[in-house]
Amino acid sequence: MGTFHRLQFGQRTISSIDWEMSPDLSFGTYESWGGRERVRNNKEFVYYFFIDNWGEEPKLCLMERAVKHARIIAEIKAPAELVRRCVEGQGLSSRFEKSYAINDQVRQWLVENVLEGGDGSLIVPVEEKVDIEDMGPALPSRSAVDRLQDMIMLPAVALDIRDEEAAAIVRRWNFYDADLNGRGRFDNLLVDGDDGRIAIDLRTSLMWQRQGFDIASYRMIQKSVDEANEQGLAGFHDWRLPTLEEAMSLMEPQRNDKGLHLHPCFSREQPFIFVAARRKPSGHWFVDYKQGRCFWSSATIPGGFGRLVRSLD
Repeated sequence: MGTFHRLQFGQRTISSIDWEMSPDLSFGTYESWGGRERVRNNKEFVYYFFIDNWGEEPKLCLMERAVKHARIIAEIKAPAELVRRCVEGQGLSSRFEKSYAINDQVRQWLVENVLEGGDGSLIVPVEEKVDIEDMGPALPSRSAVDRLQDMIMLPAVALDIRDEEAAAIVRRWNFYDADLNGRGRFDNLLVDGDDGRIAIDLRTSLMWQRQGFDIASYRMIQKSVDEANEQGLAGFHDWRLPTLEEAMSLMEPQRNDKGLHLHPCFSREQPFIFVAARRKPSGHWFVDYKQGRCFWSSATIPGGFGRLVRSLD
């Protein structure tokens, strides 16, 4: 990792800049499940410069990047012609590709004018905006909903599952899966759990945590489950990770305004979650509400998020 040169602006000091990192490489490192070899731990931050060409004029920016974290922390007042030449050197690109790696000329200008005791007035900090998540319209109360006649009891026991068995599960219950069952649909009947932290699906007799746990290894997520039960989340002590069937039952065919295949009452902060299912012969199963599918991967780095469930009495 090419990390050299310090940067200071205001009261903040960035100890090193990663010159190898770029928007494309950061996606492969932090978003794509095929390219996370560079991530040593989930709390590691890297800092890199890139060209933001989404507005009327391109601008040079400083990005702070980590797993589940991406924030522009400063804009750099570089010569406009220098930045435009960098954009022109990118060639043709699609309308979805407007963030570019810097070229050697921009890097040299940064080294000579901004880094290691350079002109601090060229660095303009970007203030972080507080974003309050919209949890959707209020769910109906349990008493306001007629009793269902077609309740479904989904498997609640943890299993080891092969690839072909996962595909069969999706089809058996007609869950939506972008890869395995694009026309699938499983209807829920969600009601308020008399606690802002939970929702109840009357169709499956399951109580769900509306938010959940941050990304971690399977071992650490399981530790969080134990702590939630010790503390009595919402007054209950029998929370667990959902089975593959239970987690897939929440999958919606259409993305909500948060970009997830979920009812909006659930938080966007858990885009893919661990389920209580190991994969045969190796790996662990997850449900990805962002991509609308189930998949398997490593249970360690970077791991996954957690959302708890419990069966109603």
